[in-house]
Amino acid sequence: MDGNKYRVGILSMQGATEEHASQLRNLGHEPILIKNKEMLENADALIIPGGESTAIWRLMKKNDLIESVQHFAQLKKPIFGTCAGLVLLGKGQVETEHPVNLGLMDIQVKRNGFGRQKDSFEANLDVKGMKEAYPAVFIRAPYIESAGEHVDVLAAYDGKIVAAREDNLLVAAFHPELTDDNRFLELFLSMVEEKVIAV
Repeated sequence: MDGNKYRVGILSMQGATEEHASQLRNLGHEPILIKNKEMLENADALIIPGGESTAIWRLMKKNDLIESVQHFAQLKKPIFGTCAGLVLLGKGQVETEHPVNLGLMDIQVKRNGFGRQKDSFEANLDVKGMKEAYPAVFIRAPYIESAGEHVDVLAAYDGKIVAAREDNLLVAAFHPELTDDNRFLELFLSMVEEKVIAV
């Protein structure tokens, strides 16, 4: 990073927002807790955190944020979806009667693919571009069942895709904010830097 400070929004509807905010502050960036579309307009990038995807979707709809986030993505501003955020960014969900998604990333997602809360676990992942294994925390985690040809798969666990990137979109099935390892956040911030420089 070149020392620039970026305005990184964290969708503050429901879920693990403070942990993301703390990591951003530790890296010298000031988080914006996004609660409405006016606040989103001031952000360089957006994190959609873990939580309950249906609850987040309903709150986004109530606060008129669905189309705003879609427009944000169309402007090629970086978005990082973790756990529930991954579910929301995808174009579809398998085996779900009433899927909730923003239709932005060319992935089909399996919600709670690794089981319920009691099935939470940690695993060391081999991640594309990272020299050492990444300590991932999975909590009621989804996984990517299938990905389009332009999606860059970054990591898999037990044969299932758990991290990926497509253009300005980055997703992780786990919770990078719950570890002291900042490499996924640094990857996201490098995407923000690329976007800011390009403008």
